[in-house]
Order: sequence, then C-alpha cells, then structure tokens
Amino acid sequence: MLNQMKTYQMYIGGQWVLASDNQTRKITDPANGNLIGVVPEATVMEVNEAVAAARNAFDNTNWGSADNALNRAQLMMALANKLRENAAKFAELDTLNCGKPLVESEGDVADSANCLDFFAGLATKTMGETVAVPMNMQSMVVREPIGVVAQIVPWNYPLLMGVWKIAPALAAGCTIVMKPSELTPLSILELAKLTEEVGIPAGVVNIITGIGEVAGAALVNHPDIDKIAFTGGTDTGMKVMTAAAKGIKNVTLELGGKNPVVVFADANLDKSAEWIAFAGMANQGQVCSAGSRILVEKSVYNEVIERVAKIVTHIKLGHGLDEGVRMGPVISKEQQDKVMSYIEKAKAEKCRLICGGSLPKGEQFAKGNFIEPTIFADVEPHHTLFKEEVFGPVMSFTSFDTEDEAVKLANDTEYGLAAGVFTESVTKAHRVVKQIRAGIIWVNNYHPTFNELPWGGYKKSGIGRELGKYGIEAYLETKQININLDEGQLGWY
Repeated sequence: MLNQMKTYQMYIGGQWVLASDNQTRKITDPANGNLIGVVPEATVMEVNEAVAAARNAFDNTNWGSADNALNRAQLMMALANKLRENAAKFAELDTLNCGKPLVESEGDVADSANCLDFFAGLATKTMGETVAVPMNMQSMVVREPIGVVAQIVPWNYPLLMGVWKIAPALAAGCTIVMKPSELTPLSILELAKLTEEVGIPAGVVNIITGIGEVAGAALVNHPDIDKIAFTGGTDTGMKVMTAAAKGIKNVTLELGGKNPVVVFADANLDKSAEWIAFAGMANQGQVCSAGSRILVEKSVYNEVIERVAKIVTHIKLGHGLDEGVRMGPVISKEQQDKVMSYIEKAKAEKCRLICGGSLPKGEQFAKGNFIEPTIFADVEPHHTLFKEEVFGPVMSFTSFDTEDEAVKLANDTEYGLAAGVFTESVTKAHRVVKQIRAGIIWVNNYHPTFNELPWGGYKKSGIGRELGKYGIEAYLETKQININLDEGQLGWY
C-alpha cells in the first residue's frame, strides 16, 4: 500500500514546476481524511506558460505532421505498456484519491492502457479522400490536427477520463494542456511522468493543477487554444461553452445525465436485478451515465424493488482498498452534504424509502464521506429525485403501465446521455431503444463501455462524441484542396 505522502509539481514544457506564488493544495483520502499528496495551485502565469509550450510544440515541431504519425503511434503504445507495468500503483492511487473500490480502479487502469493502444492504431489511419469535380481539377480532402487543445477532466474517473482525452488528441497530432480536477490530480501527474519516460516530446503534454475558477477559466479563455474538451457538470459545461463561443473555439462537452432504466415484466428478473443495482450504485453512483431512474412495469414493480433492494443492502461499504468492498465514500464532504440534501428532499416529498437514507454508523466510517446505498420507491415525475442528477448512491423507482408510457417517462428529462432496457422480447427492445433519446443504450446489461464505440449524449448531456473513430474525429480539421490541371488561361477578364 502507498503510505508516503508525496509533493507533486506541474508538468509544463517538459519541466516540473511549482506555482509562481508557491500556493499548494492538500489532497486527501475521502475514506478517512488522510493526507496523500500536495499539489501546486496554478496561477494564470502557469496556464499561460503551459499554453505557450503546447503552442510551440505544435507550431514549431513536426509532432502533428502526417509523416510523424507512426512515431506518435509507437510512443502511445510505449505509454500503454508503461501504464500496464505500473498498473498496481495507478489503481491504488486512484482508489486513495477518489475512493472507489480497488477492483473498479484496476478496471480503469486496464481500460486506460487499452484506450491508448486503440487510438495508437488510428494515428496512422486519418485518411482523406479524392473527389471527382468539374473544371479539370484534382480535388482532395485531407485531415489535419486541430491544434492546441485544452482538456478538463472530472474527479470520478481521474485516470480514465484523462486518457479518454489524451489518447485521441495525441493520435491526431494535437498538443495538450490538461487540467485534472483539483480534487483528484494525482494519477494524471503520475501519467505525465510516464509520457516523459517514453520520450513524448516536451510541450506535447502539459499538466496544470488548480481550481476551475482560476486555472480552468484562464485555460478555456486563452486565445491560443484551438479546442476545448470538457467532462463535468452541466452548469460548468455551460460556462465552458460560453467561453468557447467568445473565442469561436471547437468544443466537446460530456456533461450530466438522469438516466432511465426501463424494466419490462417479461425481463429475466433473476439476471436483471444485479445489473439494475450495478447501474445505480457502481462507483458510489458518481457516474454521469448512472442508471438512477428505474422505471418498472407495474405487474412486477414490487418484485423488482424487493430483488434490487436485497442486493443493495448487502453491498459492502468501506475503504476501497479493503477486501470485498464494493462501495467506497463519495468524493468530498461537500458532495456528501449535497447527496444527503437530495435524500432529505425525497423524504420531505413523501417518496417511499426502501433502504439506506442515512450516513452509516461505525468507527470505520466516522472520518470518511460515506453514505448508505439508498433506494426510494413511488417517485413521480414532479419529484426532485426524478428530475435532478444526484451523483451519489441513490436510486429511484417509478411504475408504468404501457410501453408508450415507459418511453414517455424515459424521455421526460432535460438530459440524454444513457439508458437501459430490460426485456426478453427482441422486437420490444428494438422498438423502445429507437424511441429513447440518449447517446448510449444498454439492453439487458448496464455500464460496459468500449473504446471502439462512441460516447456522448443528447440534449443537455453534451456536444460531440469521445471514443471510437468519432473520438479522433473530434481532434481533426477537414481541409479541401483543389489543384488546377489545366495549363491554359482562365479567360475570365
């Protein structure tokens, strides 16, 4: 187990630096409040230096050129292998930093390495096209890296969300300034060390640490940034989009969700119950795609609640490094208070509490940000719990009578990130998934995510897609070139 508190520095232009005013932030374990790291608190000066380093690496080196694509791919694969070599350290660090069970962190590290390999494979495949046009022209379309990108990632998947953005940007030939969450910067700083070890050139990857109001705002408003990629809350996403609009910058936003899980009476309830519990409770419910609104056909409504509640009440709560733990703390005391306020609101609105609803008792929970996994039943569309994203271990159950009603309830949200459908009827599944307005839909499962497929949502869940071939597209510009093959005079004048 990692037991030494480390002092970190930011990575800018191939150098490890402190903040110019020497301000720092303490990073603590949300399970017990223990100090695990100290990081710099970036000022606008460090943001400017990081952008300048990325700008220089993009404008004055061959990093993004087409003839360097194979080298980029090889460096990315080397980074993936380095990550695998250090997998245990990274998994433990993410668990200590954000609280999730170790088994989840181990999966995140493996997925991160695979993501680097996947996009390394695309680095040499940003193909253009030739087009037949009139006027004796040779016309073509080429794809080029978009430039210097600002990337801001959240605290719920510190390493994985970082790699989701770093990998396609590197493959495309962009240079990067990344700001991880001020709560969970450690694994991204450790990843920066690996980029240095494998030989990714100075200035290509730059990591700044600090709060959104200072470092994040300076980054997204910087005139030398060509694209902004942000994952986080919808309210902050609106601010990022406003900044992008002022600078006419390309933007990718992956925001919130209030995701429905539709359970029909013909579903295999023996197989479905654990998936349903996993939909809402994985990573303490701190997932933008969490299936927190469970919509159940009335004839099996009480049975589904009973089955899921039986699973949820047996989830082992504790420090993510402890044996058998499947739910850790939420990220902070502020998040704990926020989630508890939603629980109290649901109680006040007369939603029926099935299980949980309190802070767990016991010495092992006293210093951490733990919340009992909680289920409410009889939640109606006008209730707060039906409408607002909680981002914690809280699930709501609502009944429906007909397929049409199920679809209407599923779409009754300002978000559109993800959804789940449970049914043994193939035809019903196809009918329903075609009508639900969400970017990701699972049938008879929930949460599996693949590097090969696009990730993103409809409505207020964001703009653009990550992962798959769509992920690299987000970091490429499209250029039209027309070459005149006619050596004669134009004759226009």
